[in-house]
Amino acid sequence: MAEARFQVIAGGAVPEEPLAMDPWQFQAVCVEAFVASWRARGFSPVTIDNDVGLLERTLVALGRPAWEVTPGDIDRVVGDLAVKGRATSTRCEYVQIFKGFHRFLQARKSAEIEAAFGVRLVCPVDEFNASRHDGDDSPALVPPPTPERVAEFFDFMKQRIATAGKYGPAARDYAMFRTLYHAGLRSEEASLLERADVHFSRGPFGKLHVRFGKGAQTSGPRPRWVPMLDGLDLVLRQRR
Repeated sequence: MAEARFQVIAGGAVPEEPLAMDPWQFQAVCVEAFVASWRARGFSPVTIDNDVGLLERTLVALGRPAWEVTPGDIDRVVGDLAVKGRATSTRCEYVQIFKGFHRFLQARKSAEIEAAFGVRLVCPVDEFNASRHDGDDSPALVPPPTPERVAEFFDFMKQRIATAGKYGPAARDYAMFRTLYHAGLRSEEASLLERADVHFSRGPFGKLHVRFGKGAQTSGPRPRWVPMLDGLDLVLRQRR
């Protein structure tokens, strides 16, 4: 039986100190990679341009590389937006886009960040600074409307389209409420939909790509596909 022996293989030692690297240049490279992942998933150029602008504004407001951001930094940025009178949905978009970028760093760049900057990634968005979706006075115990009441509401919306001075906004509102009702989306999810998120060729009825789906336990947006049931595809085809 051959004698087992150790063999020395030439190689470099593991660095004991973090590697020297400019954090802002590295973050810029990470942003480019994050945007490339959007293109790979088929996001429209308009959606990408809007989201890139939002991400850049968020990172500038935070004032430090994403892996160094603390819960206090998130509190400061969201608080400043509130003082300036920005809508709750806008503040939520800032938090969501940062959480999405941070999750990308955790999935793709965590080893490089730890080696270069000595930082182990932990998302600074928690239950205390995540955007609130419901107020303290939300009618959680109120039963949902009856089918008859819902039918009355949509009849009213149809009449409003017929008598509205401008067809476009009235038809848009009708399509939005139909989407909420038939697809089961949250208002924030529906408001962030783009035309490129509507895919009529997927499945027998078509599907909506909900890019900013609500995550569990403040985990950030979780994209999902939702079928367009009960004739929702016909409503949205008329709004194309």
